[in-house]
This record gives sequence, structure tokens and C-alpha cells, in this order.
Amino acid sequence: MSFERFVALRYLKAKRKQKFISLISFISIAGVTVGVMALIIVIGVMTGFDQDLKKKILSVNAHVLLTQPGASIADYRQLADKVAAFPGVESAHPFITTQVMISGPGNISGGVFRGVDSGLLASGGSQPLQLRDGSFAALDQPGAADVPQVAIGNELARNIGVMVGGPLKLISPLGTLTPMGRMPRVKRFAAGAIFHSGMYEYDTTLVYASIPTVQEFLGLGDKVTGIEIRVKDIYAAHRIAQAIQEKLGPAFQARDWMRTNRSLFSALKLEKIAMFIILTLIVLVAAFNIGSTLIMLVMEKTRDIAILKSMGATRQSIMRIFMLEGVIIGAIGTALGLGLGLLLTGLLKRYEFIKLPTDVYYISTLPVKLEGLDVALISGAALAISFLATLYPAWQASRLDPVEAIRFG
Repeated sequence: MSFERFVALRYLKAKRKQKFISLISFISIAGVTVGVMALIIVIGVMTGFDQDLKKKILSVNAHVLLTQPGASIADYRQLADKVAAFPGVESAHPFITTQVMISGPGNISGGVFRGVDSGLLASGGSQPLQLRDGSFAALDQPGAADVPQVAIGNELARNIGVMVGGPLKLISPLGTLTPMGRMPRVKRFAAGAIFHSGMYEYDTTLVYASIPTVQEFLGLGDKVTGIEIRVKDIYAAHRIAQAIQEKLGPAFQARDWMRTNRSLFSALKLEKIAMFIILTLIVLVAAFNIGSTLIMLVMEKTRDIAILKSMGATRQSIMRIFMLEGVIIGAIGTALGLGLGLLLTGLLKRYEFIKLPTDVYYISTLPVKLEGLDVALISGAALAISFLATLYPAWQASRLDPVEAIRFG
């Protein structure tokens, strides 16, 4: 053990006359602990919210959407096969989407009617969707009395009072043009499946059916709205979308999920940075406590510093003693904060004891995900702030004149 470390550790053990300094040291440690713990929990929740939101959005929306602006796509089968051959593309399926009104025995609600590929329905629908009742494969088969079947979100089913096998009506404003004006299309359907996506917005609006069912309902003929593309690496979606756009030309438009939801994820990123800066102020306040503790310790140890200098200690050694003192306080607080933060985030992730109202938030519980880089940044920031707080007191201690200190100490 070096001389400076030995003296710094001895100064941490307060004598009877120095209990007040020891109390301030404890408060400094507690301040750093609370700041680091708050940072760990909040950044973990923000990262978890970001990741969970991406997962839920991509459970319903494709990684890349290929459309033909202002027109439906007629040769969609050949186009889907062509897109599926692009490097990095996992699958490509045609889809139809339109706004509708959904009428059930108990209520009426607005929503989105989506036609999906029969092959996707046969495989059990979009894999991230949780099937609550019924079967996606049944949507290719007519129900009782040859009524077409659809899949609806669990919240929508509850709102309009429909169970699996129950009747509902879909009303499209894009109806038939008659001498009396445009008449909306109305058709009876049966609920063949009820699913859960985890996002209240989707669970209250989405209705799925097979593409032929939606084509017949809208009178589209053999046309679709576009091609939904899933890629192997979701973060390469932008590059793949650009490659598809360049290959197919300006007649088509390829939009990746990051571009479609840019404003949402930019806001989340900005909020995460803002929360990190705000909560770092807690650690900064604790650093002021560390600085005041060291200043009081320098005043208390004036005679000791003079004796050490008289015995040959250099100014650099005196500085290192008090810098080590502050760094040890900061390191203890950081370690305790990390431990408590990881413990609380682990409990929150496992037991999900904080519930959120689903009609207000996208999710029902607080998701938690800690990344190694975030933990390293939080720990590094806390230690750096603690270190900076030691510089002035340590510099003041090193400037003490041993003769004057012994005479007036």
C-alpha cells in the first residue's frame, strides 16, 4: 500500500472529535448513491420503453413498405418475388389497408382493415402477435352461412362486444358512386380470431382478413395497396429500402420503419438524453458535498499536513492524499448506487409491480432493459464528477506552508 493511500484511508476513519466530518462524508456517499441509482433505473426504463415500443410497432408494421403512390399495384405477385430476392430481405408479402368503421352488437368504432397474404395466415399470422382465441388460418375459410371471417384486436373485441364466432359489420367510406352520391360499402363478417399486440392503439383499431376477402369488400379486383417487407437486420432496413428504391425506379416508394416513425424515436432519444442530464445534477450536488467535506478535512488536518511536509512529503503527495479521499467517497457511492439500481431494475423487470393505464400509454407495464454502455457511462460520469470535486481542496492542501500551519494550527 502506497503512503498516500494509507493516509487517505486513515483520514476516512474519523476520530471522536471529527464525527461531524464523518457525517458529511456519509451524506456525500448517500448523495452519489441516490444519483447513480436514479440514473440506472430511469435510463433502464427509458431504454426498455424504446426497445419494447420498437418490438410492438414491428409486430404489426413491416420493416419496409413498398407502395406505388396514387395507385394500387396489379402485378404484385411478380413484384413480391422480385423484392424477396434482394440481399438481406427475409420475406415479402402483398397487403391491403383501408380505413373502416366496425360495428358490433355493443358499440361502433373506427379502425383499419388490413388484408394479408394467405401464406402468412396459414403459418399463424404475424409471429409477434399473441393469439388470444380462434385461429388465423380460419380467415381463409368462410364461417357460418358463408360469412367471411376476420381477426380483431382484443381491446376492439371488448369495446364492440364481439367474441370468436360473433357477428360484426364493416363499413367503408370508399363506396360505390351512384346518382345519389357515393354510397358506403357495408358487409357482414364473423370474428374468426382475437389477437393481442401489446399496444393499445393497435389492439383497438386493427382488423385482419385474407387479401381476397378485402379485395372483394373494396371492389379492387386483383390489386393490392403495396408490399410489406421484413429484413434480417432491422437496423439495415434503411439501406435495403434505398437499394429497392433505386432498382425499381421513381414509380415506387420504399419507406423503412425508422423513416416512418422518425419523429417518435427522435423524441424518445431526446427525452433519454434530457433525463440523463437532469439526473446527473443529483450526482453534481453530491459532488459539492464531497468538495465541502474535503475542505473541512483540510482545515481540520492543517497541523497533520504541516508535519507530513516537514517529514518530506511533496506537494504532489499531499494532493494525491485528498484526491484519493474524494475518489474513494465517490467510488463507494457509485458502487452502492449501481448495486441498488441493478437490484431495483431486476425486481421491476421480473415482477412488473408498476402498472400503467393502457388507454393513456402504449404499454401496460414499465419495461426495463439495461445496456452495458449506459451502465459504463453512468459509472464513468459519477466517478469523473467526484474526481473533479477533489481538485480544489487537494490543491489548497498542497499549498499550505508547514511553518505557518504549525504556528497557527
